[in-house]
Amino acid sequence: MDYRRMGRTGLELSVLSYGSWVTFHKQVDDTLADELMGIAYDSGINFFDNAEVYALGESEKLMGRVLKRKNWDRTSYTVSSKAYFGWRGKNNKPNQTGLSRKHLVEACNEALQRLQLDYLDLFFCHRPDTNVPIAEVVWTMNHLIQQGKILYWGTSQWSAAEIMEAHRAAQEYKLIGPAMEQPQYNMFERFKMEQDYLPVFQNAGLGTTIWSPLAAGFLTGKYNNGIPEGSRLAIEGFDWLKERWVQDEKIKKVKQLAVLSKNLNVSLASLAIAWTIHNPNVTTAILGATRKEQLSENLKALEVVKVLSPDIIEEIEKILQNKPRLDLA
Repeated sequence: MDYRRMGRTGLELSVLSYGSWVTFHKQVDDTLADELMGIAYDSGINFFDNAEVYALGESEKLMGRVLKRKNWDRTSYTVSSKAYFGWRGKNNKPNQTGLSRKHLVEACNEALQRLQLDYLDLFFCHRPDTNVPIAEVVWTMNHLIQQGKILYWGTSQWSAAEIMEAHRAAQEYKLIGPAMEQPQYNMFERFKMEQDYLPVFQNAGLGTTIWSPLAAGFLTGKYNNGIPEGSRLAIEGFDWLKERWVQDEKIKKVKQLAVLSKNLNVSLASLAIAWTIHNPNVTTAILGATRKEQLSENLKALEVVKVLSPDIIEEIEKILQNKPRLDLA
């Protein structure tokens, strides 16, 4: 397994990591999670991603039970949680969501309880919160670091301007600023990583823990002829994923990418993941496989990166036709 340093920090994360969004508790039970996390860890993966909102807290509980049974050396892996949406769903009350000091502190404590851990390696603000001053967020995260409850903090789906404002506040008050961002990045979702964040990469440094490198499985090609029963896009409550990805124009491009991957003698999934981690600003891409065969195939992306020559990248761009145009004015 290859590793990359997380932005301008001393922390190193495996280039591929494993997460639980959508899958844990809904598609993956304790036995399967134990098997998949074991394969991931034995393959060199050292980062496991989670969040308070995943399966309304049940995902963290499941991962916590697996970590307890595995009894791996705690210094050998990293675990994250994210706060913003709360874990009570429609039963959330005021102060049980968002990025207020109250919710961030309580969400951190609750995540530690569910995961059965003494500290979180990474703690993310799962979305920006326009109702909370960014300075309050920075102060709160700095406080949690001082308490030893988290080691690094970051953002998810924030804009470059919001991230830089957090750095400005941290500098003004001599606090610890955000070290990482968790954006969506794949062949069809490129703006933040390839345009918006460029000034942050250059001026502040930023680690990135990419979610949905396969566009919720769309880039495996399995949705080219409809929605298979039992698949991720068939899960109740995730219709927005289906609407976002299952579109005729995108399916046409995925079919062309499938032809290219066949010519390269690699799977479409491993090609799509390899394309994502080919970007040097990607620290780690989070896998969400629900079967050991899927996970083993996804791990092959580390080898597929080596075949992504400039000519192959150009072929991919000709198919995608969606590269962000940089404003050099």
